[in-house]
Amino acid sequence: MAQRARGVGRILLGVSGGIAAYKAVELVRLAGKAGHSVRVIITPAGERFVGRATFEGITGAPVLADTFALDPSRGAFPGEEPPDHDPIAHLELAERCDVLAVAPASANALARLALGLADDLLSTAALAATAPLVLAPAMNDRMWDHPATRSNVAALEARGAVIVAPGTGSLASRGEWGAGRLAEPEEILAALERAMAGGEAGAGSASFGGGAGAPRSLDGLRVLVTAGGTREPIDSVRYVGNRSSGRMGLALAEEAAGRGAEVTVVAANVGLDVPNDVRVLAVETAAELERATRSEFPGADVLLMAAAVADFRPDAAEAAKIAKAGRDGLTLELVPTVDVLGSLAAERRPGQTIVGFAAEHGEGGLDRAREKLTRKGLDAIVLNDVAAPGIGFESGDNEVAVVTPSGVRTVERAPKREIAAAVLDAVESLRGGVDGAASTVPAPRSETTAR
Repeated sequence: MAQRARGVGRILLGVSGGIAAYKAVELVRLAGKAGHSVRVIITPAGERFVGRATFEGITGAPVLADTFALDPSRGAFPGEEPPDHDPIAHLELAERCDVLAVAPASANALARLALGLADDLLSTAALAATAPLVLAPAMNDRMWDHPATRSNVAALEARGAVIVAPGTGSLASRGEWGAGRLAEPEEILAALERAMAGGEAGAGSASFGGGAGAPRSLDGLRVLVTAGGTREPIDSVRYVGNRSSGRMGLALAEEAAGRGAEVTVVAANVGLDVPNDVRVLAVETAAELERATRSEFPGADVLLMAAAVADFRPDAAEAAKIAKAGRDGLTLELVPTVDVLGSLAAERRPGQTIVGFAAEHGEGGLDRAREKLTRKGLDAIVLNDVAAPGIGFESGDNEVAVVTPSGVRTVERAPKREIAAAVLDAVESLRGGVDGAASTVPAPRSETTAR
């Protein structure tokens, strides 16, 4: 079998029927941009949504749909020399791939894979593959919640398949909302890369055919994340708040769950789609966040305190709306809120890891972050300068410095999911007792360490 180039993976992508098939096009584009080679198998239902020519134009390889049709590339992936004979397509593709993915994986596709059917090219290739199997389901929320679908997913997971859980939000049917949206292409690609990093195809990796799934770096850990910004009421309609959207906290939650952790998010006024594979506790005020976090903290192994918690609140909130008529102004008396992070750090049990976040503005931010790290007794603090344009609050990007007692690791501007990966890398290093060690998940970022 042809050997793949270093750092390049061979992805065999199955596209089943569903409106979310259009996202598979973007997944293929991102995979190619990352240096991977892709072959596509499309089901008859999938071809009703996206034509073969679209995938062929992006991959530079023929798309297969018919079990009995000859493969013009004879099972070779882009950039490989094809064999000198006409092999059986599903066997050759299954042998050569480093990961087999199905995205979107419809309810029908999940059922057929769970039963081990081999009645089309995709299901036959799945039975023959020894590479890791990654499934990204997409369907209506009622179909996703049906006991039959849940049973099929559980059976596939028990055989070692990796499930990239669907998100919650607007669905294809007009006006419908719920769990069942295909995960974003970036998230699916990250799962594929993690699966390929777990071992070469056919060499002990998680596979559809059986055996335990490859262990993930945070398997068995309980991670507690706070996200969003608290709102402290002035009256029944007004509040003192901040601009935190919760994007950073949700990115941390997704990344931790993707690494195998059991994740709970205390979400303060977060209006974004929440990952389907995490537990969410919704709160509004600093006091509510403190109660929820304090309740969950004893059972957590890691606390990632990403929420922007108000430092002050109005001393007394009015029960009704304060009328403007007849007023020349309004004076508010503010009182401090509880230091949630500091109080929890003082009560930690052995083995817990605590990471704080500090939004600083301009010069001196790093010194203030170091002081906060020491004063509150944290394991790490993530500093971002909110004075910089285009990052931080309400933005999809961020640029941070991860500060630990032994040094500073800077992470240049990148999407928040990549920032989350860098933070989780630091957590893994801290828990492994090797603070500052190389990252375990690759991410396109620049790092410097100052001792």
